[in-house]
Parts: sequence; C-alpha cells; structure tokens
Amino acid sequence: MNKIILEIRAGAGGEEAAIFAADLSRAYQKFALKKGWHFVILDYHQTSLNGYKTLVAEISGEGVYDSLKFESGVHRVQRIPKTEKAGRVHTSTVSVAVLPEVEPTQVQINSQDLEISFFRSSGPGGQNVNKVETAVRVIHKPSGLIVASQVGRSQAANREQAMSVLRAKLFEFKQNEEREKLGAIRKEQIGSADRSEKIRTYNFPQDRITDHRIGKKWHNIESIMDGNFEPIVKSFQKNKDMEEKDNS
Repeated sequence: MNKIILEIRAGAGGEEAAIFAADLSRAYQKFALKKGWHFVILDYHQTSLNGYKTLVAEISGEGVYDSLKFESGVHRVQRIPKTEKAGRVHTSTVSVAVLPEVEPTQVQINSQDLEISFFRSSGPGGQNVNKVETAVRVIHKPSGLIVASQVGRSQAANREQAMSVLRAKLFEFKQNEEREKLGAIRKEQIGSADRSEKIRTYNFPQDRITDHRIGKKWHNIESIMDGNFEPIVKSFQKNKDMEEKDNS
C-alpha cells in the first residue's frame, strides 16, 4: 500500500503532549522527505505554543504503509517541558493511527448519511488565514465520525481529501467490527491515550527510546526525532522476518 492517512492526537499531559505531538509530526514529515514520499497536512488544531491537539496528514510513496504501520498506538514521552520552570521531568502521551487509504469501491457511503459544512482555514492560535470558506467538515451520521480538510485551495479539493480520510476510518471501523464478531477483539489503534497504555517510550533525560512490543531500545533521540526512523523500521522488519521464520 503506497498511501496512508496519519492521525496524531495529544493525550495526557496538556500543553506538553500537544508540543510532543507537533515534534512527532515533524519527525514523520522529515522521514517522509528522506524517503522521497509526499507528505500533505489535511487538517490540524494548533495550540498557542505551536503544539498540535490533532493533526491529520496524507503520506504517499513506495512502501509507506509497510514502513509506518508499526507506529500505530500510544507514544509516551518523558522529558522536562519548555514550560516547566522547576526542572521536573513530566510524562505525557500522544496517540498515533496509521490507516491505509481505501478506494471508493471498497466502502459504500450514502450521501444522505453525510452532513457537510464549510469554514475558513485557520493558522496558529486560531488566526484566519483564508477569507473564503474553503475548508470542509464532514460528519458521517450513522457512525458519528467527523473528518475535516482545510489545506486545499478549493472546497472541491478539501471535500475530496476529507472523504478519503472518512473512507479510511470507516474501513478500519468495519474491520474492527468483523474482528470482534470472530472473537479477535482488539483495542482501537488510538486507545484511550492513557499513560499506561503505551507502545513506545521516549526518555529524553536518558537519551533512550524503548519499544515495548519488541523489547528494543535505541539511543540518540535527537537524530531519530530529526527524521532518522530507519533503525526503528529495520528493527520491526527484522522482527517480522524472525516471526515468519519461526512460523514456517
């Protein structure tokens, strides 16, 4: 799969969680640039300190889903926030969902089930950066899902992008329902974003990243947060190859 929807949400930790959500989104963006992928931000809710409460992006390129699918889950960060005056280490969380793009034929959406509205795109701090209401918000009434796109130059472009996000979410929603029917119940990728529900911990004071699923650790956080995710990608690929070898 060569196109994904990336959704990042600040969890526990207030403003520091939002700041790390922005740090993580930039790290993925830089990694995409290194891989020659196309990274487009579709929707975002920015805080006054340039953090992100939420960010939705589309990433396209060769092998993008296989490389980033392991990022889905709750990421925990331990560091001294820029807003901390007493020098204490805070623990915050950010949730990440990686959804493969779904073709229109794979998900049937009834136009009568949609509530579509338009609004002005906004910049940092809620400033209006577009005097025309080109941004699009789509509500899928049966599921309650809400998606938006505000970076396109026209209503038509934003609507198309919003529908792409909606299809991906509905497809994931449908897959989860099917798994539950088969007895293979699993939690949603996003989860509750509680501090204990983590897949990975970024410990800045100790310069260490730990992935709790495969028990692997990496150092040099600054380099990884600068987009050098290749060591993590290779570790997951190696782990997958070992599992396939053991199962064969």
